[in-house]
Amino acid sequence: MNAMDGLCVTDCERCPALVESRSRIVNGVGPDDASLLFVGEAPGAQEDERGEPFVGRSGDVLDDALAEAGVLREEVRITNCVRCRPPENRDPHTEELDNCRGYLETEIDRVDPAILVTLGKVPAEHLLDRSVAITKEAGSVADARLGGQSRRVLLSVHPAATLYDRSQQETFENAIREAVELAGLGDGGDGGGAGGGGSSGQSRLGDY
Repeated sequence: MNAMDGLCVTDCERCPALVESRSRIVNGVGPDDASLLFVGEAPGAQEDERGEPFVGRSGDVLDDALAEAGVLREEVRITNCVRCRPPENRDPHTEELDNCRGYLETEIDRVDPAILVTLGKVPAEHLLDRSVAITKEAGSVADARLGGQSRRVLLSVHPAATLYDRSQQETFENAIREAVELAGLGDGGDGGGAGGGGSSGQSRLGDY
């Protein structure tokens, strides 16, 4: 593993295409002992510019859902499977995901969250090591073997799915509410629609 100061990767050149396209390495943000850890796919243009995951429109959707569940963004940790922006915002290639896997597993190990939440299809498939029908499986909890340890992973559609299809908003908000409850955060809530999930998943949103 290349230079890593605590949870911060400061130098890595394993993926030539990503080194070429990034302006910086985008590390996770949030408490290093957070009970709730969100895992996205890779930084986009705004994340690359600001050096923080989920700061664009998707970040606003995530922040709003957290607030609705009684939690501030500052109380959770947010990271990505890949820490460098892929060219043209394409999906990370398998070898790029693999190259960054050690950094992600180290972060998960050090933070030691009660629950991991995958935001979208790519991180869900990467952590669970199987294909995922994300709109159908959103809200479900699976066990994943990460860094030699079993971790609870809650699957969620990507926040951007709610921007393309408003019907996904409830699916997303239910998943976030359930994650907050599983992590023991928020106000303890009434359980509302937790555990809802995306039973009305639509195939055209399969990539989210």
